[in-house]
Amino acid sequence: MNKIANILLPSNRLLQKIKEQTEYALNCGALKSIPTEYELIRDKEIDFLVRIVTNLGRKDKAKKKQKKLGKAFNPFLPYEKALFVADILDTHVCLLNKFNVVDYHLLIITRDFEEQETLLTLNDFVALCACLLQVDGLGFYNNGEIAGASQRHKHLQLVPFPLVPELSKTPIDNIIETAKYQDNIGQLPCFNFVHGIVNIQLQDNNNILELAQQTLESYHYLLKCLKISINQKGKPEPYNLLVTREWMMMIPRSQPKYESISINSLGFAGALLVKNEQQMELLREVKPLTILEKVANSLMNN
Repeated sequence: MNKIANILLPSNRLLQKIKEQTEYALNCGALKSIPTEYELIRDKEIDFLVRIVTNLGRKDKAKKKQKKLGKAFNPFLPYEKALFVADILDTHVCLLNKFNVVDYHLLIITRDFEEQETLLTLNDFVALCACLLQVDGLGFYNNGEIAGASQRHKHLQLVPFPLVPELSKTPIDNIIETAKYQDNIGQLPCFNFVHGIVNIQLQDNNNILELAQQTLESYHYLLKCLKISINQKGKPEPYNLLVTREWMMMIPRSQPKYESISINSLGFAGALLVKNEQQMELLREVKPLTILEKVANSLMNN
């Protein structure tokens, strides 16, 4: 993966291609959207977007099938042709998320198998930047099961803005401006757990490779500053990564869920998913920020 891949993604066509492929995949039954209802729950300065699933039957059935097949099962090798959106690089393709909760949810996957728990590479960031320049949204990466990854095959994800009509971007964008910076690493006063933010600039007129290199450097800087160790096999400790056109945030993880509520990268952007009314009541009682604090690394131990 040291060689820089060729960019295959055509200019200014990705969003239209996503919409066309979504319609096709829904019509042929390949796309199994999970219906949800949502509400905004305020905790301190953040209006958390909380979705409650109204029918998890399809995904639960798929999970049971995957469990039966064991670790050898890989839904991306081969991937379903009906979910294919575009070639991004020689090394990466873009697919629709089969069990999407958010409209037009994309997966950016490596063509060949790579472990999800390995470090992100320059080509990973070239692929992500190429997509983000065409689709303004939230890119994210769940590094390992503890961080919320459900597949071993390396994949980044991208959800377009707005997540819901009431929010222009993420629920936390209004508090990103309150970040306190030291050595170019920002921290949010209301996030009482280990995390770091760096400012980035992804603009349409920039060179994709140059942007990807800068973003990769920011990624490694966050790994270093947050003291995320990497073992001899090149696997870092679990973390979540969020990337927009303006900022990147990393959060080391200590556990995958709080009681029965699973948390992935989207949770730290202020978007949470609960499976039933009992989980919703638990979330209301405990409060979203406390739940995030429980699954991240404590500031006391850092």
